[in-house]
Amino acid sequence: MSPIRLRIDGRTFRDPENREVILHGINCAADAKFPATPDIPSHVSDKFFDGDNVSFVNRPFSLEDAASHFSRLRGWGYNTIRYVFTWEAIEHAGPRKYDEEWIDHTISILRKAKEYGFYIFMDPHQDVWSRFSGGSGAPMWTLYACGLDPQCFAVTEGALVQNTYPEPNAYPKMIWATNYTRLVCQVMFTLFFGGRDFAPKAILDGKNIQDYLQEHYIAACGHLAKRIHDAGDLEYDPIVGWESMNEPNRGLISYQDITLIPKEQQLKKGTTPTAWQAILTGSGRACEIETWDFGGMGPYKSGSVLIDPEGKTAWLSPNHDDTKYGWKRDPEWRLGECLWAQHGVWDPATDTVLKKDHFGKDPKNGATIDYEYFTNNYWLPHYRAYSKMVKATFPDSLMFFQPPVLEIPPSIKGTEDDDPNIIFSPHFYDGITLLTKKWNRVWNIDVFGVLRGKYLTPAFAIKVGETAIRNCFSHQLRAIRDEGTEYTGVHPCIFTEIGIPYDMDDKYAYKTGDYSSQIAALDANHFALEDSAANGFALWTYVATNNHYWGDRWNGEDLSIFSVDDKAVPAGAFSPADSRASLDLDSPSFSRAQSAETLSVTPSNLKKTVTEERMSSRRTEGDVAGLRAAEAFIRPAPVAVHGDISSYVFDLRNCTFKLALTAPSSTAESAPTVVFLPEFHFPSGQTQVEVSGGKWTISSDDSNGVTQQILQWWHAEGDQTITVKGVVRKPGSAIGTEEDEGYLQQCQKQTCAVM
Repeated sequence: MSPIRLRIDGRTFRDPENREVILHGINCAADAKFPATPDIPSHVSDKFFDGDNVSFVNRPFSLEDAASHFSRLRGWGYNTIRYVFTWEAIEHAGPRKYDEEWIDHTISILRKAKEYGFYIFMDPHQDVWSRFSGGSGAPMWTLYACGLDPQCFAVTEGALVQNTYPEPNAYPKMIWATNYTRLVCQVMFTLFFGGRDFAPKAILDGKNIQDYLQEHYIAACGHLAKRIHDAGDLEYDPIVGWESMNEPNRGLISYQDITLIPKEQQLKKGTTPTAWQAILTGSGRACEIETWDFGGMGPYKSGSVLIDPEGKTAWLSPNHDDTKYGWKRDPEWRLGECLWAQHGVWDPATDTVLKKDHFGKDPKNGATIDYEYFTNNYWLPHYRAYSKMVKATFPDSLMFFQPPVLEIPPSIKGTEDDDPNIIFSPHFYDGITLLTKKWNRVWNIDVFGVLRGKYLTPAFAIKVGETAIRNCFSHQLRAIRDEGTEYTGVHPCIFTEIGIPYDMDDKYAYKTGDYSSQIAALDANHFALEDSAANGFALWTYVATNNHYWGDRWNGEDLSIFSVDDKAVPAGAFSPADSRASLDLDSPSFSRAQSAETLSVTPSNLKKTVTEERMSSRRTEGDVAGLRAAEAFIRPAPVAVHGDISSYVFDLRNCTFKLALTAPSSTAESAPTVVFLPEFHFPSGQTQVEVSGGKWTISSDDSNGVTQQILQWWHAEGDQTITVKGVVRKPGSAIGTEEDEGYLQQCQKQTCAVM
């Protein structure tokens, strides 16, 4: 067994020399969500429904290419990988049929990653349940097990799937996430977390479908864990931990009235059915359904449309061959009928609701269920079973604890579940930028504050000006971290997903090489991570096959910091000629939403102000390669700190890194404080260092197969500070020129004057 390289000490991570470690991580990789053979990204329909006969071997990349990718990521300063895999990758061929070839490949990739010194934690990833319901995660057979027919999801709008969309290249941006509130996801997550309570007739092989699904999921992950353990050279190095299911969802559990859209449903985009309407269209009925769009301040109703499946149903036909996977379905669970009708939720003869609150009460005790109740009473028992599985193989594993996104965490503080090896692992995205694919530098909104009732009205949550926006992000991250401490206890906090879309402004950067919007947005997110005192992060994402046309090749997303269509990041010092980023009034950073005529944000014009048309900018044609905002993601960071970090931050505009710490004693000669200092920003001979005391050196570290520039600092005990200044250049500036600053000040004054 390898020695433990990373341990938890209260709120911090410590290395074997007891130095504090910040996890500077990356998700590897988004294309691990879909098969490699055949290669079926989200826009490909060929062989899509042959879900059993696929292979994920060569995800996230081939073993032959692994060295180039790992050396690149290590050279950019990443020390941590969130290793993305799916249940489907393990068990796609059928229940208990594990893909040993893929596991062999995974072990080989992990061994290669070990050569580069990464900390790795394993992420069992899912999005809206599976590829066949518009995302990633579970095998196709799980849908058949629940009585659903994937080939009828499109016509019933049970799920909106890019692979089956009439024009995949016109698949609406971020529409995939709305599948959480469509029929298929509502069914699958309800059964996975609460089948025993809400679908007691759903019996497969003598077990309720909840137990059947959870046991297979945990067993598949457990098989992978045991194979990794038995490899003999991966335990704790590089594998330091396992994360729980990515972004779990409640399904219908806690819906008090299925005929209404829950008031807490924040994402409304495209057709937006109530759960009752989704049930009806899923059973072949026509419904008039509201349509919604998403602006800078959130969703707004845009109209309605008739969805008519013309009698086709999302449920399997009674003539379906139910013997293929060897299971035995209980006779009381009839194919061809809506499962909720079979449980008395509605009457198909009259199309009337009989129990609109069927999912709103716990049948075991009559308690009213809200999302917090769901997390504590339905999600948490699953987490316990998953954690028990991991600990059976890796007793000292760190557990990356991920409750439902942006929901109140479970109340485990001071209980048996308050495991000292837990890491609170929330996610954060700037929703306005993600959904509109625009970087609005004039105003944003404190979304987390709105969710927690911090403001009387969302209008009070508006933050004006780039400094306020950056601080707003930081305050949200800190509030999320503090809430985790309040409910789960004193543990490290790692944001295991955070990132920005690169295809902003109708892919303006891909036509011009001008990544100024991306630089500003990404730097704002990194500033928030640093300023919030989080213990680290895993940026979403790295995709070796990203290209300008299809992005990450999954549902129209384009968040990868690497693309085959962009200029390679140069080794060594950053040259102005290598970046085409420039900030001026023609840049997408100054879009129509920021021009004088739209700066006045009032309740009457708010909807107009945040529409896509009002956020458009002038375009320049051409095909120009850029650095893909490397200025913002290649940044200095603490590697190992003797003592406790008080604060650290990188000011990209002034190319200045500051670190403050408190040391219990003077540093040992063999264990100084270490900072990654990228030559990209801090070229040799052009870097200034100021310290409160002690001695320091800047040198090249050739360990782990990669040359990195690092700063080592031997300092005394007590409060210590270090400031490192690199080379300031206008190209790639995250904030912009003095003229830009004057313009923003003018914007702020005009906006504040009308609020």
